[in-house]
Amino acid sequence: METETLRLFVAAAERLNISAAGRSLGLAPAMASARLAKLEHDLGAELLHRTTRKVSLSQEGAAFLPYAREILAQSEAARAALGLNAARPTGTLRFAAPSSFAQLHIMPLLPAFHAEYPNITLDLRLSDTRMDLIEGSFDLALRSAPLQDSSLRGRKLGDDTRVLCAAPKYLGRRGTPMTPEDLDGHDLLSWGSAAPRDLLAGTRRFTLDPAGMSCRTILNDGTAQRIATLAGGGISINSLWSVSHEIRAGRLVHLLPDWRLADASVLWLIYPRSNVLTPKVRVFMDFLLAQLTPAPWLPSLKPDHAGATTGSIPLG
Repeated sequence: METETLRLFVAAAERLNISAAGRSLGLAPAMASARLAKLEHDLGAELLHRTTRKVSLSQEGAAFLPYAREILAQSEAARAALGLNAARPTGTLRFAAPSSFAQLHIMPLLPAFHAEYPNITLDLRLSDTRMDLIEGSFDLALRSAPLQDSSLRGRKLGDDTRVLCAAPKYLGRRGTPMTPEDLDGHDLLSWGSAAPRDLLAGTRRFTLDPAGMSCRTILNDGTAQRIATLAGGGISINSLWSVSHEIRAGRLVHLLPDWRLADASVLWLIYPRSNVLTPKVRVFMDFLLAQLTPAPWLPSLKPDHAGATTGSIPLG
């Protein structure tokens, strides 16, 4: 199988348009269709369903697609090892990331990345629901978790510190908890599971049990949780990268700052162990690491404006 024909198939599968895929590779529509037909004949399987109105990926095509991408990745890596195309990485990079993190910290960086690497197309799949890296044929993903899966490799982007916070309007109404025991009876905006969580302060440990709080809202989206907290919906546990700017602006209050969640979550840039690290993946990883380390959300959490300090909301 010729790599250029495989490249054409991958482009057609991504665009669901054979003519557009052919044009992207400098081929006339008739030539693109003829090459795909020959590939299907050689494989003995129909990869793309064609009608007069649309193109769709067949079941066999969906099964073949990740292997075609892997062959192209291997070819690209082999050329890079010989110093070919090393100065100008090309291709489509499939990247999965939590939507809430990407909105805050990756989307603002895209113009600079595209200016530096104009021949790379980013296919971004953003969701706070974790996607399967291998089944989804992703080149790279951002995850917040200990890297325990032996089928994956990764580079650490930073610690994913979690903090308790609430809006001043909520604290003005319900009072500011000064100790972990004061959390009892407060409204909790829960992230996914309502399982107990441990808080640590030096050698002291406290188990935060949502059963002792009023938990009437459970969310699985970080942006929605931040918005609900800002609206005064209750106390929430948030990643520092999600709320640090709100805390510095005084729109949220960092609660119990001497305590931290016993949470070993880390932000990882990960890729399948079976994949070669192609130039397009390497430069995107290096770019994100250069832009986001040290983490821009880690400087002081003290509010920017005078008179508003952590824990300054009076007890009700």
